Amino acid sequence: MSDIWPTELRVSADKRQLTVTFDNGARHALTAEMLRVMSPSAEVQGHSPEQRKTVGGKKDVGIMKVEPVGNYAVRITFDDMHATGIFTWSYLNELGIQKDEKWAAYLAELEQKGLSR
Repeated sequence: MSDIWPTELRVSADKRQLTVTFDNGARHALTAEMLRVMSPSAEVQGHSPEQRKTVGGKKDVGIMKVEPVGNYAVRITFDDMHATGIFTWSYLNELGIQKDEKWAAYLAELEQKGLSR
């Protein structure tokens, strides 16, 4: 189980951002695009590092629904109908803490592979 616990999850009015606040005071605003392209699903991550996919074309994706999964995670349904990723509290916190580095690496991958946002 995670050492941190969310105290609030809030989807923005335009459905383009999820803000997660944790009991340790951390607060992370994560774009729908980032959550979609870094989904922990097997469809994106594969079953090994070699199988991980770089997902492009999600610049305008939105969040349709956020549903609890047990007491450890949420399932996010995006408006492109992707809904297989289970975002644990620790993964959401990790994305928030490492947001700049992860986003820069993603943009570099897109460029290297000739893909666009």
